[in-house]
Amino acid sequence: MKNLQMIQGILSLAAIFCLVAGWMNLFSPEINDFLYRKVFFVLIGASFLFMAPVISNKNFIYPMYIAGVLCIAGSFIPEENRFAAIKTIGLFAGVIISLFNRPKVQRDQS
Repeated sequence: MKNLQMIQGILSLAAIFCLVAGWMNLFSPEINDFLYRKVFFVLIGASFLFMAPVISNKNFIYPMYIAGVLCIAGSFIPEENRFAAIKTIGLFAGVIISLFNRPKVQRDQS
């Protein structure tokens, strides 16, 4: 389990790097576009796939797998295609699932 979480964390950090590189135009326009529109979604989708087995709420495991697959598959669809939005749908779904899967924090009642 720890290895899955470590891999998921590394993938998430790499995805954030791609997102920041695309926003800040660190490279040529072609490379920025590739990082921002393709690599980011592949990495975040892979991160969702590695996150799915360690989700505590078992009802969210398969939706998280679906979110990861949507991100990865959508990254290979050309931007002009009307189905290219599935990568964004997968991204939002994965983020929402991960937010609802946060562990409950016990607070002292003192």
